[in-house]
Amino acid sequence: MFIHLHCHSHYSLLDGLPKIPDLVKKAKSLGMTSLALTDHGVMYGMIEFYKACKKEGIKPILGVEAYVAPRRLTDKEVGVDTKSYHLVLLAKNEIGYKNLLKLTSIAHLDGFYYKPRIDKEILKQHSEGLIGLSACLNGEISRHLMGNNLETAERSLYEYKQIFGVESFYLEVQPQTAKDNNQQEIVNKRLIELARK
Repeated sequence: MFIHLHCHSHYSLLDGLPKIPDLVKKAKSLGMTSLALTDHGVMYGMIEFYKACKKEGIKPILGVEAYVAPRRLTDKEVGVDTKSYHLVLLAKNEIGYKNLLKLTSIAHLDGFYYKPRIDKEILKQHSEGLIGLSACLNGEISRHLMGNNLETAERSLYEYKQIFGVESFYLEVQPQTAKDNNQQEIVNKRLIELARK
């Protein structure tokens, strides 16, 4: 059975289009029993999403696609700290949900620099109850793989496995789209090789 674990609503400004009730109804019509909501850097739609899922008999998976600062979340240097990495975070339980709330609050209050950002140190402090996914082509591991920095990608993978635990971090393989110029296909192959290793 297929379940979307990386899904955006209209709360992902300039990236997501569907409104939450439409998103949930579409998942129901496709026979899905669960659905995640992982809007970019925000959790504005979580209560609406939770209620809509419960109404349709779908298990809601609460999450966020976080922006991870390349250095510390307090570093705000033009041209360096604007290039944050994406990382999908999913709550396993109530502790994980509370940690998502903490992380998104810190991202907005302390780490905001063009976008609400966290860093790995804050993530380590609030990783209990969370599952991490390596995200899209803007994820840290994928970016290293696109740049042929295989050793750096492997170090990043190891670091995330240390943060989340071996059973709670996954490499995300996505379908190729016309706009990615075959980059996704290349990254997918390298992600699979990295996973096997």
